Amino acid sequence: MALNDDWRARSLKAVWHPCTQMKLHARAEHPQPLIPVSRADGVWLHDHEGRRYLDGISSWWVNLFGHNHPAIRAALVDQLHTLDHVMLAGFTHAPVVELSERLSALTGLGHAFYGSDGASATEIALKMSAHYWRNAGQPQKCRFVGIAGGYHGETVGALAVTDIALFREAYAPLVRLAATVASPDARQAAAGESAVDVAERAAAALDAWLMEHAHETAAVIAEPLVQCAAGMAMHDPVYLKRLRALCDKHRVHLVLDEIAVGFGRTGTLFAHEQANIRPDFLCLSKGLTGGTLPLSAVLTTDTVYEAFYDDEVARGFLHSHSYTGNPLACRAALATLDLIEQTNVIAANRVTAERLARQFEPLTQHPRVRHARRQGMIFAWDVVSSLPDFARRYARHALAQGLLLRPIGHTLYAMPPYVISEDEGAQLARGALAALDATLAEEGAGAARIDGVVDGV
Repeated sequence: MALNDDWRARSLKAVWHPCTQMKLHARAEHPQPLIPVSRADGVWLHDHEGRRYLDGISSWWVNLFGHNHPAIRAALVDQLHTLDHVMLAGFTHAPVVELSERLSALTGLGHAFYGSDGASATEIALKMSAHYWRNAGQPQKCRFVGIAGGYHGETVGALAVTDIALFREAYAPLVRLAATVASPDARQAAAGESAVDVAERAAAALDAWLMEHAHETAAVIAEPLVQCAAGMAMHDPVYLKRLRALCDKHRVHLVLDEIAVGFGRTGTLFAHEQANIRPDFLCLSKGLTGGTLPLSAVLTTDTVYEAFYDDEVARGFLHSHSYTGNPLACRAALATLDLIEQTNVIAANRVTAERLARQFEPLTQHPRVRHARRQGMIFAWDVVSSLPDFARRYARHALAQGLLLRPIGHTLYAMPPYVISEDEGAQLARGALAALDATLAEEGAGAARIDGVVDGV
């Protein structure tokens, strides 16, 4: 048995993999491959038999500066020599203090509260918002409103504001469902409409909803500029301006989920900077540690913090977990912030993104691609296909091309690490196009019918 086959078999026997129907890995026809990775460096993942795969999605959007970055690795090794972990209740340590100060300086928000992952950050922000209103003498303001297609994590509280049925429906009896209003997704533009028009229309729908429900609403939660799990749905920054104004008008909190889009992904350090606004709560994770260790943070305003500052314990925010503010994770985050500053990554990414856009041009011009779009270092293309399992088939063909790419439904996207070179970008672009052609070839006779329908619309 080959090394890869051995690790694959042992993993399937012992590990329950996330976001996966496990039977798909083991079926006889068109199995979904499980790739045993032995090491990683830069944009590359290496398996046990010497094959390598270009990480075109930054391993679920977390990796910023490439795998096994020497500066982050050195910071972690150094931290291991002094302090691995200590509880943050009643204690503190230099990495968590320094990280909190730096995040505050970058965002204008203070008193960072830490979790382990994006869903935890969502839960923390929602609980803080509702508890704020309770402490302010308005306990009826305990409901939330999210955006159609929004995704904020898969814990029970986060599912309440997640509008993707696949993740939520099985747990419906457990979920206190939030309201949902129209998305500003620019793909919804009618003939003659612009992305701004779609954003204004979505904002008007939220305004109408809040006029009726603001008295019971704690917060609006949104993903700024890109709703990633909704198929990389992108919107104009004017929507964020309208959100801020509407939340002020109706006296509800604005929670911005920058878990996936923060730290330079959208062309600015934080996506909301493009609208020149400040949220009441900012949720961060994924790229926060450069893709090395799990860590999330929620930043909020002094006004919110002061509502919990009291002699009465019950008015405090009592949320916790054992690894809150772990020193190793905080040190990795500090090293990541150092790299962002030292490499002038925002300016560098603009150059890289333009180069990648040129390299992706043959894919963008493919006759079966619709709504080709880009926001910073995030690229997306909607593919016309009759295959109900397009995403799985495409991922398999991408692996054959030496690429890690996992479409969302019929939306193909790329979100590579910032350090991708010109040659690596060319390989990504060529392989992505070849995988698309190979996938579409599997449609058989149905392809012509699909083309005819779409072309006639």
